[in-house]
Amino acid sequence: MLQESQNAVTFNVRVIPRTKRNEIVGIENNAVKIRLTAPPVEGRANEALLKFLAHALGVARANVEIVRGESSRHKVVRVRGMTAARVNEILNKKA
Repeated sequence: MLQESQNAVTFNVRVIPRTKRNEIVGIENNAVKIRLTAPPVEGRANEALLKFLAHALGVARANVEIVRGESSRHKVVRVRGMTAARVNEILNKKA
């Protein structure tokens, strides 16, 4: 699920917009399932996802980016400055 390369970790995310709260639900079909309160219009859900992941992982917002899937619920996210082991540990605690 997590791929580590050049001081960055890349992983799949499945976003569920317009929910009651922002939260990591768990792992489903090799992707981190995340619920967000933001609607999927004008990039608001994407920005909410990046801010949420940055906060959850304890990194700056600038270190989190969507690599693929900006207009899809299925995305690939890259987090710079972390190891795969650390990201996995944090995501499993939050789920």
